[in-house]
Amino acid sequence: MQFGYSDTCLAHDPGPRHPESPDRLRAIREGLKRKHGVEYVEADPASVETITAVHDDAYVEDVREFCAEGGGSWDPDTTAVEETWDAALQSAGLACWAADAALSGADGRETPFSIGRPPGHHAVVDDAMGFCFVNNVAVAAQHALDTSDAERVAIVDWDVHHGNGTQDIFYDRGNVFVVSLHEQGLYPGTGEADEIGEGDGEGTTMDVPMPAGADDVDYLAALDSLVAPAFADFDPDLVLVSAGFDAHRHDPISRVRLTTEAYALMTDRVRAVAAASDAALAFVLEGGYGLEVLADTVSLVHETFDGREPIEPDGDVSDDAEDVLAAVADAHGIER
Repeated sequence: MQFGYSDTCLAHDPGPRHPESPDRLRAIREGLKRKHGVEYVEADPASVETITAVHDDAYVEDVREFCAEGGGSWDPDTTAVEETWDAALQSAGLACWAADAALSGADGRETPFSIGRPPGHHAVVDDAMGFCFVNNVAVAAQHALDTSDAERVAIVDWDVHHGNGTQDIFYDRGNVFVVSLHEQGLYPGTGEADEIGEGDGEGTTMDVPMPAGADDVDYLAALDSLVAPAFADFDPDLVLVSAGFDAHRHDPISRVRLTTEAYALMTDRVRAVAAASDAALAFVLEGGYGLEVLADTVSLVHETFDGREPIEPDGDVSDDAEDVLAAVADAHGIER
């Protein structure tokens, strides 16, 4: 894979006890040292105009000024330093690079994966939250719509937390389909099955609130029985993955029980869904806070594009997960 990366993203340092640490990127890079076919690309930072295509102008200026004055705690979870502004522009720029590269034909072993930080999927139109200041994947989606021939973008968010910011930005838009697979009741407490979009966007939001304890089989069933048919109908030109790795069973802040192998399996499923629509495919880093787990899972996504065949799990969908899948299918009129 091609990995979008910049040392600028290391300068955003929320402090030694904060889980969203610069060490996340260092761990990913260390894990990829042992892998074949890894390429790094440093893209230009996003412009303010590119960011304000999805964020409120006044909010973006507030973030810039907040950082220029030395930063601090925006909220109890979300901390900035002076360098956070440049890191946020760079992280969004890397996400735009990933979308551009995919739409320009980068696929297979050249599939782009942006590993910028701070992450973005909790940032709403006019506020920062959940470690996120700029919604990188939303910026990339809008950038693709504004600068390429792409007319429809689909986003799959498999971070364990609901991608509330991405949903907020596109909730009434019919040209961006947002799917979030997340742990029910976990921060920020949104993302129920009946949240399906409104206005022109009705039907183009799909929330799959997984029960605590959900495993590989449950997540694969959601991708196979819900996401695949929904995207087949939507027919996207670009699929972006909001790739968080905190649903792993050894991540310190969730109760979902995905194995490392699950990320190879989900990668393979999303790759097939994109291919079925002849859509470009790119990945954008979100969460993942166990450093060893993060390194291993990102490496496995890379290996999947380098020819490794994922190993299918045994077992059946749990009763609790089946109830969730049925509720989502009912909300979206999908026969399972």
